Amino acid sequence: MSWLKWTMAAVILPATVAAAQADEIKVATAGPITGPYAAFGEQMKRGADMAVKDINAKGGVLGKQLSLTLGDDACDPKQARNVANQLADGGVVFVDGHFCSGSSIPASAVYADNGILQISPASTNPALTDDAAQKGWINVFRVCGRDDQQGKVAGAYLAAHFKGKPIAIIDDKSTYGKGLADQTRETLNADGVKEVLNESVNAGDKDFSALVSKMKLAGVAAYFYGGYHTEAGLIARQAKEQGLNAVQIGGDALATDEYWSITGPAGEGNLMTFTPEPRNIPQAQAVVSEFKQAGYDPEGYTLFTYAAMQVFAEAADKAKSVKIDALSKVMHDTKFDTVLGTLGFDAKGDVIGLGYVVYVWHNGKRVELSPRSASLQ
Repeated sequence: MSWLKWTMAAVILPATVAAAQADEIKVATAGPITGPYAAFGEQMKRGADMAVKDINAKGGVLGKQLSLTLGDDACDPKQARNVANQLADGGVVFVDGHFCSGSSIPASAVYADNGILQISPASTNPALTDDAAQKGWINVFRVCGRDDQQGKVAGAYLAAHFKGKPIAIIDDKSTYGKGLADQTRETLNADGVKEVLNESVNAGDKDFSALVSKMKLAGVAAYFYGGYHTEAGLIARQAKEQGLNAVQIGGDALATDEYWSITGPAGEGNLMTFTPEPRNIPQAQAVVSEFKQAGYDPEGYTLFTYAAMQVFAEAADKAKSVKIDALSKVMHDTKFDTVLGTLGFDAKGDVIGLGYVVYVWHNGKRVELSPRSASLQ
């Protein structure tokens, strides 16, 4: 090839790449793709992949195709901030994430600085939206509930069903786990019930024999665990192995079949809080069928991740822009048709239209136990 042809190729190739990039909109999902909570990262990846595929099949957003990037924060705050900076440097305009509150909160500062819309499908700590609103950020939203709502359901259930019996409150010291345990305790105490034991464990611990011994000595009949399914499952299994037949109650971070894989029969009769089963929502049926035809059951936060991507796509088309000022205004002014039903957002960016119920684990599956008992309205 002559020098002129090489020069022309060098000029044309970047122009071609730039043209291709101009025809796409960069979006991302970020969560624990690796690490102990990778089951939830898989849910997010599946949800985002399917949503992007379906949106692109219908013409994309603003006449452009969505290009999805995957960010792995392993539920680590420092790694989450690094991921957020990488996504910002890569030109991403929307992040469907993160999963852990301890990741979403530090990442949100990066997205605020770079004008990137963030919709978390799963981070329930109130500080995510409370702090953003206080700082005047307009980019932070979530399609899941808050722990000060979820904790009220768990605390009220404990007070109603275990009043007069010894109750323990345990957390894993994480932003999510401690926040949820604190709210559960507050509700329990407000209902006139005082716990007999307050304990904290470390995320990643494997041996909980000392904790179980303390609960046995206190005669605990039920204990609330604020934390993730891996440690919750191990505590439940070890408690039964050591002869403690107390009922474990956990939060939405138990919303994976992997919890039962850890507990085995020791999980029978344990409880958890989560939204009314997303897979049963009428608006979700076509997408649930699509997932199942692809060989995947969209459990837990899969459909929340899908819904967050839907909200972004609808907001961008309505705003005719992916700029944060235009997107934020539409987000607050519009109701969105999603697989989770019709969703709206309040002034802080919290979702309007969902609620929490109590589930019981039975034969390896979680079964809704109570009618809807808390509203996010």
